[in-house]
Amino acid sequence: MLNLFNLTLRLNGFPIKKSQEELDKILALSDEDYASFLELKKKEIVAYHLQNNPFYSSLIGSKSIVKWDDIPVMKKIHFQKPLAERLSKGFTRKNVYVNKTSGSSGDPMVFAKDKFCHALTWVNIMRRFQWYGLDFNHSWQARFYGMPLDFIANKKLRLKDFLSHRYRFNIFDFSDTAMQKMVSKFHRTKFDYINGYTNSIVLLAKYLQRKDLYLNTICPSLKVCIVTSEMLFDEDKKLLEERFRIPIINEYGSAELDIIALENPEGIWKINSETLFVEILDENDSVLPYGQEGRIVVTSLYNKAHPMIRYEVGDIGILDEKSTLQHPILKKLVGRTNDVAILPSGKKSPGMTFYSITKKLFDDEGNVKEFVITQTKLDTFEIEYVSELGLSTEEITEIERVLSQFLEPNLKYLFYRKDTIERSKSGKLKQFKSRISASY
Repeated sequence: MLNLFNLTLRLNGFPIKKSQEELDKILALSDEDYASFLELKKKEIVAYHLQNNPFYSSLIGSKSIVKWDDIPVMKKIHFQKPLAERLSKGFTRKNVYVNKTSGSSGDPMVFAKDKFCHALTWVNIMRRFQWYGLDFNHSWQARFYGMPLDFIANKKLRLKDFLSHRYRFNIFDFSDTAMQKMVSKFHRTKFDYINGYTNSIVLLAKYLQRKDLYLNTICPSLKVCIVTSEMLFDEDKKLLEERFRIPIINEYGSAELDIIALENPEGIWKINSETLFVEILDENDSVLPYGQEGRIVVTSLYNKAHPMIRYEVGDIGILDEKSTLQHPILKKLVGRTNDVAILPSGKKSPGMTFYSITKKLFDDEGNVKEFVITQTKLDTFEIEYVSELGLSTEEITEIERVLSQFLEPNLKYLFYRKDTIERSKSGKLKQFKSRISASY
């Protein structure tokens, strides 16, 4: 059978074979050799960007770097400038992988990975999913992620999904009519696994609960459900297990990095130590010992196109006391919780809807720095934003048009330009908040 997924990556210039060889070398390292490997990769990536990336060298400035802890923490706000100004020498949009973050922290940005780094990301993800008998070339994925609604972009993504053996559900509508169609699709399709936003998948489980249905009965081929991007609370996990009757697995990732951690079949949330270096820092940027709660900061060890060095993801977490340098374990993750928007028509849209919408609303020119959307009434949303220039009438009209397309017509949007937006105690912006009772 043709390995379409691997073939598609190769045809797009991603060196899958070379990256697989590199991953195999990393996995074969002993504990002692891994420690040496990690120190070497950390030094290499910093030295590379200091020499080849003017954006990063200007960020460091005249600061003396004697030890790793001297390296300043990078935040999303540092990336609020055009991508071309942040790429390393020799890299352009034409020879790198480019994408946007969802803006789940309130700071959307465009990022890039060199093609070897992106290929290495994929081979490592494929390896981890194989823990559950999943093969990206042959296993069919029921995908609960965002998607563009304009015709051409949507069809391009649908083709990409087909080549990647996945079907993408529309997460912008969770009315009973839409969910009935979802269930019918599961009935007709031999899906092997579910992957996507926690909140969206939980809404499906709540629908199944109301209808007294079980997903493994509807789709007996399902093996596992992997949730990501939002916190999976214990009560929601119990609901998913009850209504899906398959293992429910926690994934913690970041588009601009990689999978940061994936729960293994033994229930251990294994940190990705193959391509990343994960630290937990206190409010003074000092490294905390295992077992203590702090800010999650991640270094991409292979991305030469764009620096991601001591990059603050925007979440709070704890590394388990049983962690080792080669085998770190995520004990606890705090954050990434989202409300559900309830609209006048009765339609429900999960908070992740707004993350996907930001991909369409904001480009990489760096004007809108931060934003928060608050639902104050069934038909009213307040949008607070920080920007160098106020949004023009034309820009506001376009934003309202796109929001109406994704949500529904005749909603009210109130825009407020702010000098700063109040952050949570963790320092993270919650991009969507609802003041409407979610009695669903």
